[in-house]
Amino acid sequence: MIEACSVSLVYDDHGKPVYACKDVDLEVREGEFLGILGPSGSGKSSLLYLLSGLKVPSGGDVRYLGRRIADMNDEERAGLRLRDFGFIFQQPFLLGYLTALENVLVSGGGRSQAADLLDLLALSDKAHRLPHELSGGERQRVCVARALLGQPKVVFADEPTAALDHANGVHVVKMLKRNRGTGSLVMVTHDPTMLEEADRVIRLADGMVTE
Repeated sequence: MIEACSVSLVYDDHGKPVYACKDVDLEVREGEFLGILGPSGSGKSSLLYLLSGLKVPSGGDVRYLGRRIADMNDEERAGLRLRDFGFIFQQPFLLGYLTALENVLVSGGGRSQAADLLDLLALSDKAHRLPHELSGGERQRVCVARALLGQPKVVFADEPTAALDHANGVHVVKMLKRNRGTGSLVMVTHDPTMLEEADRVIRLADGMVTE
């Protein structure tokens, strides 16, 4: 489904090249739960941004359904992220003036499906609450519902449990796995216990796959 071929991401640090990712070969298979594990600074988030088209590689190719993401224009990449991809980040980025239900609907989709997702995530009684009226775990579950709305082909999760205690973190991962339908799930984390139900786990160090 997604193929990364010798993909690299290089930053310029006062004239010195710094590799966030270097010559990574990776395939995201249809319907799988792929875990990307590594310590802070290992390049996990950079790799996720490359796979999802949030960043354009400095070298190599990333292809989605056979097409190079770098060949897509900004509008096409934005459409891809809205239509085919869902995102969850470390911090629950919610609009403070919108209710939980309205925050889910921001990603585009039907009100009925959004309400059903909140119900599946045990949030139906919190649908009309504002983010500041929710706990950290509840806010992150709203983000899970938003990412799953529209049944995306791939959900990308960037350290989605880092700001939660272990029990809430495990709960969020289980919710993601259980409610993603037939879509793939790509999750990066530094905590191996969050990937116990993953179909496959790769390890990253210094921007390179080590196993």
